[in-house]
Amino acid sequence: MGDSTPARKVSITLLGGFTMNVDEEILTDEVNRSQKIWNVLSYLIVHRDRNVPQSEFIEQFWPDENSSNPVNALKTLLYRVRAMLEPLFGADIDPILSQRGSYSWNRAIECSVDADEFERLCQKAAEARLSDEKRMDLYRRADALYRGDFLPKLSNELWTIPITARYHNLYLKSVKEFAALLEKHEAFEEMAAVCMRASLIDQLDEEIHILIVRALLRQGKDAAALAHYESATDLLYRNLGVRPSQELRALYTEIMAVEKGLETDLEVIQGDLREAAARPGAFVCEYGFFKEAYRLEARRAARSGQSVHVGLITVSLPDGGVPALNVLGATMDQLLQVMVGNLRRGDVVSKYSGAQFVVMLPAANFEDSTMVMERIVSAFYRQHRRNFLKLSYRLRALD
Repeated sequence: MGDSTPARKVSITLLGGFTMNVDEEILTDEVNRSQKIWNVLSYLIVHRDRNVPQSEFIEQFWPDENSSNPVNALKTLLYRVRAMLEPLFGADIDPILSQRGSYSWNRAIECSVDADEFERLCQKAAEARLSDEKRMDLYRRADALYRGDFLPKLSNELWTIPITARYHNLYLKSVKEFAALLEKHEAFEEMAAVCMRASLIDQLDEEIHILIVRALLRQGKDAAALAHYESATDLLYRNLGVRPSQELRALYTEIMAVEKGLETDLEVIQGDLREAAARPGAFVCEYGFFKEAYRLEARRAARSGQSVHVGLITVSLPDGGVPALNVLGATMDQLLQVMVGNLRRGDVVSKYSGAQFVVMLPAANFEDSTMVMERIVSAFYRQHRRNFLKLSYRLRALD
């Protein structure tokens, strides 16, 4: 087919979903068509600077299929792609050209692609020689372009995986650099908004959560900072089985130092404390607080000579292996409920890892502590008979 030189304004988005806009006529991947159609069209656009051999298409999209004639199957698919594009370009312009056993996007059709512009803006914004204001403006424009990961509806296709990872990593890197600039210039509200949006795209990046908590704290939004800290640490526990980093824990300590503010009415403070003390069962806290409670009990035990024991309960597979995180989450919730119900109000419980709880048992000798741990294990198995996971525990006296 011949190479036309069309006068068309074509803009294409690949980040967050496929959209093609040709002179205000819009085609999106919301249209219910075969995934192979979007695969072939997207592949041609991404590789629009070269001719793609038909053997490459067949290797990419028919690798394991016993098609009697994959060449004809490819031609049929390209016919359908052309038919889908015809309402946008008209019958006189062919956006897909064929030449000697290869296919290409018509390079006479100039395209602006959001992924290319996003990458260009990020690279420019990273130049340290530019002023902070110019860099922030570039990062702001790049952030607006990143509406989501690369072609999410094709995320399971092998050819998209490395491209998706590259843009995703570039986005996170740019957000962190942008946030550092915003923090430097005390633009904490925008810093929080930018990082909140990034956390929706990647929920498991701890650095992003650190930036959010810090931005909320700097705005004086202590309650919001604490709420985000708690939801972030729970998310990381459930999905990655990791405890918060030292940097995130330091922010927790900072939140605790300022959250209460100045209260001059002692009766109000006592009322707040009475309400907290009245809660039944063991005291459940974040691990950073548990360490402070441990230090307090160690000092108290050194003075009084009372025995204090620390226990560690671990959830595992019957063979001792680590359970899958999607199975582990519900079991850990169930176990926490059992622990709270079977421990005294003076006992302290904290999550140590995605599959472990640590418990402190003040004024309890080894025999009593062993009975307590056995009671927890028995109560769990009694209440959750169908749970196939194994509980084990270890005990030792507080140093």
